[in-house]
Amino acid sequence: MIYRIKEKFWGFGDTFIITDDRGNDRCIVKGAAFSWGDKLSFQDTRGNELAYISQKLMSFKPRYRIYRGGNLFAEVTKEFSWFSKKFKLDVPGPNDYCIDGSFWKHDYTFNRDEGCVARVSKDFWGWTDSYGVEINDGEDDISILCACIVIDQILEDRKN
Repeated sequence: MIYRIKEKFWGFGDTFIITDDRGNDRCIVKGAAFSWGDKLSFQDTRGNELAYISQKLMSFKPRYRIYRGGNLFAEVTKEFSWFSKKFKLDVPGPNDYCIDGSFWKHDYTFNRDEGCVARVSKDFWGWTDSYGVEINDGEDDISILCACIVIDQILEDRKN
């Protein structure tokens, strides 16, 4: 499945619209306008919360937690490296994702032991405020999409 993530520029807080490859709305991510740290609600088109993303403050490296059903489900961290940025999506069990590539260009991959399972690229969409996320069948789309939003937030925080 290929998704398109588009950041909405006008409004209070961060808002992202996620559509499928046919342009149908699939999810919306709404950020809290005034809060300590990033807090984002990942919702389906009916407004049902599928996941909640919360930035962990007072952490040595950027760290975001993903909650599902009110319980901590996964954590996204920026890994320490000298010459490149790397992220890790830590999910339950030994199935963690290593996220590597050119993040500023929105050209990176999600990898597991068996290889690449998702790819992020601006090549899917020509617009400057959008990028595509291609996820292999059988992968956890919500966790991967949440991690993409987290990476956006971390890069935006670094830019500011």
